[in-house]
Amino acid sequence: MGALVTLELAEDSPARDLPWIVTFGPLGDDEEWEPVVCGPYERPHALALAESVVADEDLMAVVEPLLPHVSVEEIQGEIAAARMAAEDDRATADDAADFGDYDEFGLAGGDAAGEDQMVEASPPPPPEEVRAGMSRIASRLAG
Repeated sequence: MGALVTLELAEDSPARDLPWIVTFGPLGDDEEWEPVVCGPYERPHALALAESVVADEDLMAVVEPLLPHVSVEEIQGEIAAARMAAEDDRATADDAADFGDYDEFGLAGGDAAGEDQMVEASPPPPPEEVRAGMSRIASRLAG
């Protein structure tokens, strides 16, 4: 059984409406290969696909939103916030706010679902449903 890592979001988090990607990689240090990045998907599709893939394989899937930053400053703020969180796992949204709009999408202070949390695989969505989700994402990004 593999591992799924994602953000735990509040029901009203605007990040739920962002496009999401899934990065699949080796679970342990005994394998070494380039991770495979898939998406963009709507969040429920990304989670279901990731769960289905890692259910029977020793893989890690990281499900995360694509942040539509359009300026160097926004990207640098996100990098600074990620560095700060890595230095101190107890970083808060207030601390991250010093580096920009880290909490713009409700991501600050989110917890990860790690290996110790069992996740039951959802059935993967049918390909036509995933394609329809990709079309909705493209429409939102173009709008």
